Amino acid sequence: MPLDRAALQKNVNALYQREHDELGEAGTYRMLDEARRWDLGDTLAAGGIVGFAHVGVADCGLHVAAAVNACLDAGADTVLAISVLHAFSDEMETARKDVAAGGNPSHHATWGIQGPGLDFRDDWRGDHALRSLRHFWAAETKRRGITDRRLVERYPYLAGGKPGELPNIDEVAGIAEDAVIVATGDQFHHGIGYGTPPDEALEPEPDGLAAARASMEAGIELIERGDYWGYNQHCVAAKSDDRDVAQLFRFLRGPLQGTLVDIAYSDSTELYNQPAPTWAAGGFMKLEAVA
Repeated sequence: MPLDRAALQKNVNALYQREHDELGEAGTYRMLDEARRWDLGDTLAAGGIVGFAHVGVADCGLHVAAAVNACLDAGADTVLAISVLHAFSDEMETARKDVAAGGNPSHHATWGIQGPGLDFRDDWRGDHALRSLRHFWAAETKRRGITDRRLVERYPYLAGGKPGELPNIDEVAGIAEDAVIVATGDQFHHGIGYGTPPDEALEPEPDGLAAARASMEAGIELIERGDYWGYNQHCVAAKSDDRDVAQLFRFLRGPLQGTLVDIAYSDSTELYNQPAPTWAAGGFMKLEAVA
């Protein structure tokens, strides 16, 4: 049966809302405090990137909270959050597949960078990838009494190995000059619900996460080299949703040296109504600017 993308979008957003409601104010602040185990403000202030997953908040919330802490600790007036844009329409999925097969991104109406304030498409409005970032941002800025920091969301689509040609790239590059940058991506989708043959599907513990880690570290090496098309195709093989995000931030920041700090994963069997194992994982990463 074909995937009902509209229904999936509705269900995943409802799931995130429930998870944030269940966390509540006390749980939100507890995660922000626990996330103090990582201190990444200097990484951002020096022109680096902090990357985090957008799987379930119970699983990756500490990483998102750590990114928010780092943004506010870095002291910049503007935070640029670069996000995955999920293919929640047949139009977007067809375009993504065509570009992965070598097609020209400019042949598709979805090619470009979306986000609040841009006179372009508004597919971003229904995406869930930054919901947890907004949640922790709102809580921590309220607690600190911060009212003058700007959080700008941008959603690239169809970088296709040439992020510098994306429509609206100049606008984003202008923001990036004076902003710190965080990014979200889930770099490993695995299991029956994601099309892995049953006899090849791994449970997360222990072999699945070992495979995820190896894949993410291989991806970091491609980002470090600035191999945009290589990274695009790596993401296709890994079923990573990160392909456009990493290409954009590498283009904006230039040479980076990355470290996979931690991994978060969530079970997706209920969301996709598929048998186990079906799960997604994303890396908590710091990518430091190279002089």
